[in-house]
Amino acid sequence: MKLKKLILKNYRNYKNFEYNFKSNKTLIIGKNAQGKTNILEAIYYLCALDSNRIKKDSELILFNETSSSIKAEIEKRGMNFELEIDFNLGKNKILKVNGLKKPKSKDFLRELSGVNFSTNDLLLLRGEPQNRRKWLDMAIFQVYPLYFEKLSKFNKIRLQKANYLSDSNSINPLMLDVFNQQFSVLSANVIYLRKKYLIELEKIAKIKHKAIAQNEDLKICYKSITDDFISIGELSELIYQKLNEIKDEEIRKGQCLIGAHRDDIDFYINEIDSKKYASQGQQRTIVLSLKLAELQIIKDKINETPLLLLDDVLAELDSIRQNYLLNVIEDDIQMIITSVDTLAFEDEFLNNVDIVKIKEGSIVG
Repeated sequence: MKLKKLILKNYRNYKNFEYNFKSNKTLIIGKNAQGKTNILEAIYYLCALDSNRIKKDSELILFNETSSSIKAEIEKRGMNFELEIDFNLGKNKILKVNGLKKPKSKDFLRELSGVNFSTNDLLLLRGEPQNRRKWLDMAIFQVYPLYFEKLSKFNKIRLQKANYLSDSNSINPLMLDVFNQQFSVLSANVIYLRKKYLIELEKIAKIKHKAIAQNEDLKICYKSITDDFISIGELSELIYQKLNEIKDEEIRKGQCLIGAHRDDIDFYINEIDSKKYASQGQQRTIVLSLKLAELQIIKDKINETPLLLLDDVLAELDSIRQNYLLNVIEDDIQMIITSVDTLAFEDEFLNNVDIVKIKEGSIVG
């Protein structure tokens, strides 16, 4: 799988941007706030239909404009494809493959796959639970496009229930029970798939982690209504039972107090909670292992080589972790890297890299 061309129009700080990728390794350099990260964000949006930098798609549209677009030419399985996402203020985004609209997100998500590794990811363990949930959700989209719809349905019923709970004076117990029944099933679907993915991810991440920190054993735990990996039906029943137990508290507080939207992910090194006690270096080793495992899962599941997007991350890794990352990446994986300059890279690496200079939303030099 290769990205051959990227075209941005009115996207972030880019009025018009077009670039043909000539090499498997592309280094985008420029000072801070010039638009390097925006390029990687646009590429990853084509992969996951989301960005961890935004709350609404309207944030992707250039200031004082009403529309924006991301277009790309890709190659996979020996064939060329054209992808396009159009954003318009106040309207839903439009997805196109080879000029044809794709009304369902799951159909578009099958076209391009990639792993994004940014400096924000290095703070994954110390960040908020919602950041860890979003990382996990976006990783699952890459290998299971149907999950996008399952998560969307859960979020829809969660918001409907939350709105219903907000007025405690007009709550009908029978209506609340209808909400809880739907909520239980949809929440169970999301939790089950998250747990299933993390079980697979952990197996690979353990190996990657051992290669860097030989005396450390990595363990990943999904923290939810139960730590056990049980069926969707059993999960649904458990959630419904718990909702009945706390319904008075939910009514009093006007909130959905349990469910997939409240879950978290814990990481342990030698049975010690890494979010609380691991050093910065240990936490970065965990995140590096997660990203490499994510890359491997995509490759194994779809039998294609995903893109690897590295956003200013190499400057934040020490030489051991930096060299490990660059050395384990196979030659057939296309890497697109951003950096303020070329100082963090060895001359041997730079010999095979296409260097693009960005200044104020334009290619220079």
